[in-house]
Amino acid sequence: MADVFSEWAQYIEAIESGYELMLAYAAQGIEGDNAPDSQIRHALKEMNDALANLGEPAARIAEERGLVDYRDFLDAMNTDAQKAQAGINLVLGKPAISSQLIDNLNASIHLRALLTDLFLIDEALK
Repeated sequence: MADVFSEWAQYIEAIESGYELMLAYAAQGIEGDNAPDSQIRHALKEMNDALANLGEPAARIAEERGLVDYRDFLDAMNTDAQKAQAGINLVLGKPAISSQLIDNLNASIHLRALLTDLFLIDEALK
């Protein structure tokens, strides 16, 4: 059980720290960072990886905790994760990432919905 909690915590950390970096990056006024190994690209890739794997450990924890009716919420969270991933992949597909582009991603209702989902499910799983 400790492994699944560790896995879940790593995914949450990747998403939250990536979002915090995005907020800081958006405020810098960068015209476009086209370095393939830039800090923002690295953070977005880690967020993307975490989003791709998020649902499985959450479902295992919920089952082990005996949470009732968690499946519908996890389905909604996974849908929000897919939508947030679509935005992240759009940004990752650009040759240069500007602060304005990241600011627009930060404002995406899909990313914000996902973050709210994570706050709720993380608290429910405790």
